[in-house]
Amino acid sequence: MYALINCIFTQNKMHLYAIIDIETTGQSAANGKITEVAIFVHDGFEVIDSFSSLINPECYIPDYIASLTGINNEMVRNSPKFYEVARQIVEMTQDRIFVAHNASFDYRFIQEEFKRLGYDYQRKTMCTVRMGRKFLPGHKSYSLGNICDELGISINGRHRAAGDALATVKLFEILLKKKEQKETKQPPGQLRLF
Repeated sequence: MYALINCIFTQNKMHLYAIIDIETTGQSAANGKITEVAIFVHDGFEVIDSFSSLINPECYIPDYIASLTGINNEMVRNSPKFYEVARQIVEMTQDRIFVAHNASFDYRFIQEEFKRLGYDYQRKTMCTVRMGRKFLPGHKSYSLGNICDELGISINGRHRAAGDALATVKLFEILLKKKEQKETKQPPGQLRLF
């Protein structure tokens, strides 16, 4: 479920965003595990912090997933397990809006990993797919690869967490500019955050 933020804030309110991408062992958060995570903290103007790590999912990575992502069982064998990076994920996303392309996918996987650790992970979320449909209407597809191609955003490392997250950062910056242009028509002193 996407959490769309419909609150009115003053122009002086600064928002921090944690722009995230993950790679996984499959499509189901209940049955799959995270194999890689990347987080770029953005202040609305630029990236101010980042973190990226392979993660040992403590289970087998299917061949078709390894072919897609390039992440195989050997690569993650000596990587940290999720519980070893969990604290850093909490700290980097605390008091920040969780932003991802198809946010419900990434958010559910991260929530499920934390649930296995006994932690209730809750963040406000923002989806760049939904934002794209609102602020960049008329595209045939809003998949990350297609929308980035159409906008001239290069993806260095497609289907890898850092490459996809950095492309999402560039897309997010375009969307913020489009949002700002739209808000210039609103009364002074009030901004609508999506």
